Amino acid sequence: MIKRKESTKPVTTALLLAAGTGSRLYPLTKSEPKCMTSVNGKTILERLISNLNQKGIKKLVIVTGHLEQCIRDYLGDQIGELKIKYIFSPVYKTTNNIYSLWMARKMIKEPFLLLESDLVFDESLLDEMMYPDRIALAKMQPWMNGTCVTLNKSNMVHKFLSDGKDTSDKIKHKTVNIYSFSVDSWKKIIKRLDIQISAGNVNSYYETVFADLISDKDIALKSVSFDSKPWYEIDTLEDLALAEKIFPKPAHKTAKIAAQINPNFLDKQLLNTVITSRKPAGVLNVG
Repeated sequence: MIKRKESTKPVTTALLLAAGTGSRLYPLTKSEPKCMTSVNGKTILERLISNLNQKGIKKLVIVTGHLEQCIRDYLGDQIGELKIKYIFSPVYKTTNNIYSLWMARKMIKEPFLLLESDLVFDESLLDEMMYPDRIALAKMQPWMNGTCVTLNKSNMVHKFLSDGKDTSDKIKHKTVNIYSFSVDSWKKIIKRLDIQISAGNVNSYYETVFADLISDKDIALKSVSFDSKPWYEIDTLEDLALAEKIFPKPAHKTAKIAAQINPNFLDKQLLNTVITSRKPAGVLNVG
């Protein structure tokens, strides 16, 4: 049984997983990695770096793969006070994010923020994520798919569910693929990752490890709601088109104002957009 003591010190390290080929965004990813995709003139990576700089992140570790030199050339070794280190995965074509996370085990020894490199979001959503052992969530809606969780009465993660498959009537929350971990939690995650990788499970998702640790009560994750402000995961060309409606030029001030006025902004505004523009299979299509 884990005895959880919440840290009051914000994390200053971030881990960005950016090794994937982004095949569903082809042909955009033919000559550039997925994170270099432009959303209304600003790349996903540029938005992420800006957000991390604003939140006081000092060290960024990026796991690269597909066209990794593009990322190195784009960012270099430092932007402002943010120092950047790289880990190249030579087997990125045949592995999944569980392997990318495992590759960072030797470089990261401190509390850190874990992000996927295909996310765009309002920068203020990171405010509550800057402390260890937290998970970003959005209330599950009919059009969402992918991994979700249930919470206990203390808003801590109770259970991970695959694709929302659960027969109970508990409220389910979609994972946004942003986490923060303490050193203690990270050590436990590494041990489970070692087991998975040694067993050859290199094409799995890291959520399988998190799910086991939560089930065994070895780690505890506090929920942080992402319901009140815009966020989006860009996997396909359809996703990109919708993201450009949510994050228009020159800045998404309208979206910010609407979210502040109406906490259910994403529920109503995005649903209307999706109904008229695409199948209802993933408004916030996070995996």
